[in-house]
Amino acid sequence: MIVFDNINQNRDQHIHLIGIGGISMSAIAELLINHGYKVSGSDIKDSKILDRLRGHGAQIFIGHDSNNIQNPDLVVYTAAIRENNCERLKARQLNITEIDRAEMLGLIMKNYSRAIAVAGSHGKTTTTSLVSLILEYADLDPTIFVGGELDEIGGNIKIGESEHFITEACEYVESFLKFFPFIGIILNIDEDHLDYFRDIVHIKHAFKKFIDLIPREGFLVANKDDKNIEEIIRDTKCNLITYGINNNNCNFTARDIAFTEEGLPVFNVDFNNENMGIFKLNIPGMHNIYNALASIATAHILGVSPPEIKKHIKKFKGIHRRFDILGEIKGCKIIDDYAHHPAEIRATLEAAQNYPHREIWCVFQPHTFTRTRALLDDFASSFDNADHIIITDIYAAREVDTGEINSRTLVNKVKEYNPENNVLYMKDFGKISKYIYENMEPGDIVLTMGAGNICNVGKMMLKL
Repeated sequence: MIVFDNINQNRDQHIHLIGIGGISMSAIAELLINHGYKVSGSDIKDSKILDRLRGHGAQIFIGHDSNNIQNPDLVVYTAAIRENNCERLKARQLNITEIDRAEMLGLIMKNYSRAIAVAGSHGKTTTTSLVSLILEYADLDPTIFVGGELDEIGGNIKIGESEHFITEACEYVESFLKFFPFIGIILNIDEDHLDYFRDIVHIKHAFKKFIDLIPREGFLVANKDDKNIEEIIRDTKCNLITYGINNNNCNFTARDIAFTEEGLPVFNVDFNNENMGIFKLNIPGMHNIYNALASIATAHILGVSPPEIKKHIKKFKGIHRRFDILGEIKGCKIIDDYAHHPAEIRATLEAAQNYPHREIWCVFQPHTFTRTRALLDDFASSFDNADHIIITDIYAAREVDTGEINSRTLVNKVKEYNPENNVLYMKDFGKISKYIYENMEPGDIVLTMGAGNICNVGKMMLKL
């Protein structure tokens, strides 16, 4: 049974989760149920995820209400749930212990001697999925928490019986500092979440503190091609394993990179200058070679042989909302991707360039006003590989519109950066779908990008 230091243990323990429908909270709920805990939770709207939890025995409330707090032993809440939430107020009134999602996940990790935490500004979900499936197919029976829908495990969680536990480690509000990793992976460090972090120095400091969480006998797997990572790993006290592309100073190196006619990477991997063989991926893009190297290094640490790694890594065909091919219409591929940062946009468009196509239509939905304002110039220069650019309204997520920034500003900035850019502002998803449908030609790619609900554009097009 999962054991928690801060609550008394008994098989009838009741844990209530506020925001239970979130991708991470629902995984926590399912694991708790599996380990014999009584679970209840609330969310603002119903979903298939909540139906799944009901099927496992969770008591689900739609909407937040103080009456949802029915004397649980512990209350867990997401970062989006404020202190004045009625359920949190009721918990405090009843002197019930409250912890946030990250702390709960950290407490779960303490129960596994081989906990793996995948950190970085970009690529966490894909790399977590890659590592998870390599270990799963190698019969290491890991417990898997992934921030997306992974078909191979039937969702976002798989509960194993071994000492291996794999999860994403998000740097936002430094939540990953509540974790207990035996293996920490850092994929990259970039300016992001500037509604919390002051600047890149503040971000690097957070990642340095994450490294310090790893015990001396543990391992840090780090991308040495990333200059921000290289700066913070110089005095690492745990075992350091590095990776890079054409970098002889790394433990794991990818070289002789080529792309198939379908735009899929093929490359040699060297470990300490000894060749491990040719690796093939079923996911596109140079950025995924980096994600694969991190996964290969991690699996190697855990004793998976190179032939097994090669065999298992090419079985992974992607995760929902990561270069996700939704379908085809009028001879055009409709693809959706979660990219919402300039570095991610560039990487996704570069991957699209290697994919068979005539022209690329990019429909971008900016995510949060803070990110759009802080990285405006970077966003403006990130669309060079698109032939047609449509930018829609900013998806506010957790933020309130103060009127300081809007999508028309970004459109003007894109034009200012390159007057040759074919860029439009369009608000209505239905009109976007119809406009592209009427103007695209066979062989085109329609690529929707963003962390909000922009994927609905592709779904609308497939119904035209």
